[in-house]
Amino acid sequence: MAAGPDFWDDKQAEVHMDWRERIVVNPKVLVGKPVVKGTRIAVELVIDLLARGYSKEQIIEQYDHITAEDIQACLAYASETLRSERVYAIPG
Repeated sequence: MAAGPDFWDDKQAEVHMDWRERIVVNPKVLVGKPVVKGTRIAVELVIDLLARGYSKEQIIEQYDHITAEDIQACLAYASETLRSERVYAIPG
């Protein structure tokens, strides 16, 4: 997949994105799943839509109460979560 003209600008924004300003965890909202602040839209949903090929614009069109910055925060949250994940090989 070729990188579009905004690819590096988006990557640069991700590096500087503090997802903590836009992603919250509250046990009373979606059983504590991380969500976009002020919504019931789970980070998991946004990442899943992106993985299915939806563009940021398509997501915003369907969920007009979130922004491109919210989507970028979801990506930053997922990236940080995966970086901190530990995987242990089980000999088999």
